[in-house]
Amino acid sequence: MKKRLLSLLCALTLLLGAAPSAAALEGESLRAAETLASLGLLSSVPSREALAAPASRLQAMELLARFSGVPAARQKEGSLEYAAAQGWIASAGRGREAAPSSWFCAALLRRLGYEGFTDENAALFARRIALTTRDYGETLTLGDLCQLVRDALAFPDREGVPAARRLAEAGLCAQDQIQDLFPQELTARQAADRHMAAVFRLDVYYSEKAYQADLRSAEGSGFFISADGLAVTNCHTIEGAVRATANLVTGECFEVERVLYYDSEADLALLRVSKTTRDQKTAVPFFSFLELAEDPALRRGDQVYTLGAPLGLTLAVSDGIISATDHKVAGYAFPCVINTADISHGNSGGVLMNVYGHAVGVTTGAYSAGNNLYISVSLAPILEADWSAEGITLAQAAASARDSR
Repeated sequence: MKKRLLSLLCALTLLLGAAPSAAALEGESLRAAETLASLGLLSSVPSREALAAPASRLQAMELLARFSGVPAARQKEGSLEYAAAQGWIASAGRGREAAPSSWFCAALLRRLGYEGFTDENAALFARRIALTTRDYGETLTLGDLCQLVRDALAFPDREGVPAARRLAEAGLCAQDQIQDLFPQELTARQAADRHMAAVFRLDVYYSEKAYQADLRSAEGSGFFISADGLAVTNCHTIEGAVRATANLVTGECFEVERVLYYDSEADLALLRVSKTTRDQKTAVPFFSFLELAEDPALRRGDQVYTLGAPLGLTLAVSDGIISATDHKVAGYAFPCVINTADISHGNSGGVLMNVYGHAVGVTTGAYSAGNNLYISVSLAPILEADWSAEGITLAQAAASARDSR
């Protein structure tokens, strides 16, 4: 009986920890609404009851118009008609209807100049490029809408300019009002929100039979460093692999096409990932990616984050500090970084990130006899590699490694 009760308590704990509480979501919505009201995008801060209620299509387009610097008083027609005239939505429709998540994401993406999506898959597209930071339901509450627009204020349009900066340049808000949207240093929450879309779980298959049966032989992590699908991982994560797939935060799965560079002594590999999903149903125009710090300039005590897939379960973030730089580790050609940001089996190939959101290393292992002694390898060889190389297949890389032994 005690064992059964303990199992139920553990299950309840996992369920409670798996999703944010209603109070937490309400608080997030309220903070988002307060930000929008301070910028003049909302006339006042809605009540908690209003934030929890469904958002209408009319409310969604009114807010999108204000987000675009066009308040209702300056429109010659209603917000829905204005949005349709701008090409953000196909038709005005009924304003009182609940606003579907994907419908609003499509309108927001069009407003920002993005292409390569449909009304049906726009929410997935927005999550893949990190415009949205979590999965929303089929329809939006007013609180959801506020969160979406608040996050979009700091997101660059296709010309690379965030909407908040355009509002400030147009004199619709002051520069000091938008400073909090562009913090110089990211918290762990902000690092995960903005950059988890660029990280993936790497599923590795040691035989074609295992790949066809979708029975992964091992797992690791990786991250994109270019919009067209170039990605970095550890060399040891793909050792012996004939196939591998990148599994994104969206749940989408993309096959690794080629290995452009690999070095066992540096424990690094540069991959090209297909832009078509493994099931051949979706072709994506580009991926979210991380910038590489050409000169990390790390010092002891610097705050860092790791993003990866511990135990192959789910993408996760951890934080810590730099313990040592230029640390010599047996078997590695380059000095390594020692830090305290927790990693586990499966994190190999994930990113070590500084507080500015730049990749400063690749998580690779740990000293098993110590406490919080996690090892990351330098990205210097990747910076010097030929990113335009034709590359070879994983199977060819595995055969080459066997022949060189």
